[in-house]
Amino acid sequence: MIGSLAVIAWPPAASARLYVLCATTQSPSPCQLVIPHIGGKLLLGKKLRGFGQGYVNGFGGKVELGETVEASARRELLEEAGITARAMEHCGLLHFHFDDKPQPWEVHVFRVSVFEGQPVRTDEMEPAWFEPSQVPFDKMWADDIHWYPLFLAGKPFVGTFHFKDTHTLVEHTLQEVPADSLHLPPDPL
Repeated sequence: MIGSLAVIAWPPAASARLYVLCATTQSPSPCQLVIPHIGGKLLLGKKLRGFGQGYVNGFGGKVELGETVEASARRELLEEAGITARAMEHCGLLHFHFDDKPQPWEVHVFRVSVFEGQPVRTDEMEPAWFEPSQVPFDKMWADDIHWYPLFLAGKPFVGTFHFKDTHTLVEHTLQEVPADSLHLPPDPL
């Protein structure tokens, strides 16, 4: 079933158009987010430094020059959790707009079903396993509670999230999509 959801809490409708136009003046920065989902459990990590410090999140970051999105996802998982993805699928696409950051983000979400190695704490992340019912949404980005149910159900999705002052979610849309509608950029940056 294909569905959609839109929630608008702020700003008022007249300002919303201006807000969206201001937030999308630059091309999006390609990023990725990698979440091992194995045996019904999720491997997430507490961010120890940098953007999002203190939040629990999947593993990932920006795509570097010369990398494909998928190669970047594999690199980030190894750097941040010490594990190598052996089976990974592209399962979502999220667009993020921050009123205090000029460049929006285009985040490709990957589910890892097989990996090699043992998760280890790194200088950036402290990995921990979670049952789906124990995912600490109160310690995560405000958008996560909206799209994680689709991720956990194995349903492909596309969403757009607008934040005020980096951390306050003010507007979002989210939609389940056919699996064949998700596409990775074919070439390295």
